Amino acid sequence: MRRCERISSIVLAAAILACGAPARAEGWFGDQGKLLLTAGFSTVEGAGGGGLTPWALITGYGSSDSWGGNTYVTGIGLRDFDFTAAGVGVGIRDRVELSFSRQMLEATDGTLNGISVSQDVIGAKLRILGDAVYAQDSWAPQLAIGALAKRNRGIEDGARIGAPDLVSVTQLGASDEDGVDYYVSATKIWLAQGLLVNATVRYTRANQFGLFGFGGDRNDDAEIQAEGTLAYLVRRKVAVGVEYRTRGRNLSVDEESAAWDAFIAWTPNRHISIVAAYANLGSIAAPLTGQSADQDGAYLSAQVGF
Repeated sequence: MRRCERISSIVLAAAILACGAPARAEGWFGDQGKLLLTAGFSTVEGAGGGGLTPWALITGYGSSDSWGGNTYVTGIGLRDFDFTAAGVGVGIRDRVELSFSRQMLEATDGTLNGISVSQDVIGAKLRILGDAVYAQDSWAPQLAIGALAKRNRGIEDGARIGAPDLVSVTQLGASDEDGVDYYVSATKIWLAQGLLVNATVRYTRANQFGLFGFGGDRNDDAEIQAEGTLAYLVRRKVAVGVEYRTRGRNLSVDEESAAWDAFIAWTPNRHISIVAAYANLGSIAAPLTGQSADQDGAYLSAQVGF
């Protein structure tokens, strides 16, 4: 929690610096100066980006003179689990992004049927240089740094599988319930070609996005993981793409592997975005469930904002 408090202090300081001198009240909200689709979407962890990985873009359609924001809900129906996430995000002068998300993973089949685990994620992102959209005469991408502070809410309904005392992810071998992911994202958009390319490097100890805690009996050190997005603008309001995200393997009870998706995104206007995808989150707790097949299924996310 002390680490989370330090991050909150950094976030507040960055927001103050980004805002600078007071702007006119009517200029703070709603100018929606960005091009359609360039506000990105909401990741499963709440940060602005794709579905699985953050981008260097700041959430919302506010320009450098205003604010933007959104709220979202995401559901993924996997083979033996249901994954849900919901949250809010705020973009401040296209420079700072603050977000909050709550995630839940619930077992719907197999030996773990009925139990669930959840966590809260507080995110902060700072654009440090470049402009992915308007610097079309440069190959340099937009760069941003970010942090995601994750607080595990514990395991619920362990009694359903005959383990009423199972209440914490540390009982599964995790070293810590809570932790922080740090990342750097580089995003470039080629408007003429309708292409978006993003690369993210994440420094993390998280198990299953942090839902299974941080570190473990197999490995307790933070490692660098690579993530990427490639998207193509089919029409002005429709984009298709793929994402890939490597992940560590820290727990003996969880043969965690890379996650990926293939998506189609539709943004009918600046207030609504809908993303549908096929998502594969790899193995989830296979030694416990006895299911060695990848956990994959339909992904659907809806975002409303300005």
